[in-house]
Amino acid sequence: MQHIVRTRIQVPTAVPTAAARGTVRVRSQVDKEARDVLHRAARVLLDGLPELTDQLLAALREQEPAYRAAIEADAADVWQETHRSLRHSVHSLLDPRKNREAAHRCSRKIGAARAEQGLPLDALLHAFRLGGGMVWQGLVDETTRHCPDDVRLLVHVAADVWNFVDEHCALVAEAYRQVERRLTWRRENRLRVMTAALLDGTTRIGDLPEVADALGLPEDGRYAVVLIDGGQSAAYAGARPAARAPGTRMVWHTGADAEHGIVLIGDGGLARLAEDMTGPPGARIGISSAVDGLAAVGDARRLAQTALRACPASGGTVLLDEHLPAALVVSSPALGTALADRVLGPLLRLDPSDRDLLLDTLAVWLDCEGSAQRAGARLYCHRNTVLNRLRRCEQLTGRSLTRPADVVEFTLALTARRLLRE
Repeated sequence: MQHIVRTRIQVPTAVPTAAARGTVRVRSQVDKEARDVLHRAARVLLDGLPELTDQLLAALREQEPAYRAAIEADAADVWQETHRSLRHSVHSLLDPRKNREAAHRCSRKIGAARAEQGLPLDALLHAFRLGGGMVWQGLVDETTRHCPDDVRLLVHVAADVWNFVDEHCALVAEAYRQVERRLTWRRENRLRVMTAALLDGTTRIGDLPEVADALGLPEDGRYAVVLIDGGQSAAYAGARPAARAPGTRMVWHTGADAEHGIVLIGDGGLARLAEDMTGPPGARIGISSAVDGLAAVGDARRLAQTALRACPASGGTVLLDEHLPAALVVSSPALGTALADRVLGPLLRLDPSDRDLLLDTLAVWLDCEGSAQRAGARLYCHRNTVLNRLRRCEQLTGRSLTRPADVVEFTLALTARRLLRE
């Protein structure tokens, strides 16, 4: 039998060599000397902060037009803000742990304040980097004046200084963007409220100039309102057609049941607007008549609702001015239903197949402007068959298709039945 001998091999832990230990001690000593040089220069720099502040603001006046405007608007406030930021920066070089949070608060406050005032973020970040560069140059200059040989030691803390600058640029940008998002939301919400009030007709006359300025629309222009119901088309969700006629402008508002568009009517008029307002199958679009002035937009919205109700359930665009009879029917559903029952009642009580045959024939004949020949072609039957069906409609309803008043009643009754049952 063979004996298997298991040998445990122990790997000794690494023991720093004397040379390595010496290198660590030398590096630590160099770092300590570099920090001492940095602190000596920083303490002197604190005494010269007013002059450094003036120098930084002079550079910003020359290099940053946005800051130049801010300085001219409130020189004392900008000077205090800049001086405070520089003081926190230099104190952080002397004692990072003690001054870190105060320096952070200062930078965040500046970022938020400048966002509120609309100063471009690029200009603000340039100011922070320019200030960091001046602080570093001040440290180098001070060390050069008093002990030129120590300048080489500052190389060991250069990364710390510039990391500090980068850290505070990031803090400023974060605070700036938070305020910017809040301001954007507030501005957009204000526009939503203004637009909703216009559409509801609740805008006060005294507020119209402010609303017109905010929305970029003339107070005395000619307007229409577009209502869009996207139906079941998922691809249409949120889509907003653009008006292409010269001079046309649109402001959109998302309502509970439809998209609302306030349209400044351009050179193409309402007919061109109706051509531009196209959507996918299933979208229903209603366009109001034209109204004069922003104050009448609420009236236009109500007209657009009527036009939308006159749209077939299958989709399409209805310009109210071109569908006034249908608009009359849907404006009073109860009367429309009563009219359909009174005029078409005898036909509606027939068997479904017979009923639909006669109603379809009557509707097609009216759509073909009273031509039995064209109606027969569309219905795939002889013109005499069409005439026989029409005579039966007359007999059952007691109305004559040769009397204009009866033709009008038939037309409105068929429109009411089609729109009000959908």
